Amino acid sequence: MGICTSSEKFVQECRYTHAATEKLGVLLVNIGGPENLNDVQPFLCNLFADPDVIRLPKLSKFLQRPLAKLISILLAPKTKQRYAAIGGGSPLRRITDEQADALRTALEAKNLHANVYVGMRYWYTFMEEAIQQIKRDRIMKLVLLPLFPQFSISTTGSSIPVLQRIFMDDAYLLRLPVSIIRFWYRRQGYIRSIADSIVTQLSKFEKPEEVLIFFSAHGVPVSYDENAGDPYKDQIEECIYLIMRELKARYQVSFRTRVSAFTWNNNDNLSMLALQSRLGPVQWLKPYTNEVLVELGRKGVKSLLAVPIRSMARNFE
Repeated sequence: MGICTSSEKFVQECRYTHAATEKLGVLLVNIGGPENLNDVQPFLCNLFADPDVIRLPKLSKFLQRPLAKLISILLAPKTKQRYAAIGGGSPLRRITDEQADALRTALEAKNLHANVYVGMRYWYTFMEEAIQQIKRDRIMKLVLLPLFPQFSISTTGSSIPVLQRIFMDDAYLLRLPVSIIRFWYRRQGYIRSIADSIVTQLSKFEKPEEVLIFFSAHGVPVSYDENAGDPYKDQIEECIYLIMRELKARYQVSFRTRVSAFTWNNNDNLSMLALQSRLGPVQWLKPYTNEVLVELGRKGVKSLLAVPIRSMARNFE
């Protein structure tokens, strides 16, 4: 399997494939989610059985699946309540399918034709099923696009080995050229879309200049950052910097016309980051979202705009 990991190769691969009349496939990867309340416990079990989500010492690997089952049973009641509150299941599959349709349409508008597939890590349709469909369709060049803007060993880093294991056991797949988009949070289209949403929502406040822009991201254990070399923390922080820079640039040019009462005060406290979804007794990246929100209330913050910069749809707090 020939793998290229540069995100800039995406359009290049599409154009090359189109020119060569080869069949191009694009595989969108997401974590998946329970479609109904009965799916919650088995979904959680699949999630925690991933050794990149709960990292056990080598000598304890045999405990991975039993531990995953125990944790899923313990967490399922509270998690079911939260899914019930949003309609009884996760909307992630539907949203990902919509993204696949939108990508296919956007490529066709550029006269680039591709089969777009959806593969989930922990629920249906699993990555393994999507790859078998790719094989049946006789795709000749594949682009792997994980739908996680920032790279983490627990998301994109967990998905790539699955792909490699499947390909190593199949002669056809082993010869299939693959480009992997490892992260894409720096792309201007993404940064601008987040900035657009922030500007739109700020305009709804009576006093936008007093609003705290509160970025909330999914956390990871501190050991991922300090011991495993996970770039996730740095990429999240850089992503927020790029979004705030985009907002400041708009303010200098046209921000005032879009949000009439907004004045940029360059106060570092105008935006902040907190992290959510910690699990277990280990230390996770701080500050924690639930603790920060309480502290902001004590400090008298009255206007807050929450921006979920990275959500993995698995909030267990």
